[in-house]
Amino acid sequence: MNPFASIVDIVIRLYIWVVIGSAIMSWLVAFNVVNTRNRFVYQVGDVLYRLTEPALRPIRRVVPTVGGLDLSPVVLLLLLFFIRSLLFWYVF
Repeated sequence: MNPFASIVDIVIRLYIWVVIGSAIMSWLVAFNVVNTRNRFVYQVGDVLYRLTEPALRPIRRVVPTVGGLDLSPVVLLLLLFFIRSLLFWYVF
């Protein structure tokens, strides 16, 4: 097993969880479940935004919102799963 491929796989899996966390955080803020005036909640949301926005911004330019729903996290997750499957197909 290639150690570089294992590291890339771990990074992709962690980033998948970051994207899921960012989507959940955005829902919680949108439905007023959490208050962004709380410093901890604000910092968690800011970190998740800074980690995911560079990858989501180009997807948002191409994929329109459907009925007010942002589908870019779903597209990003599908791309990450595809990259991960390619990694397993060619490296492992």
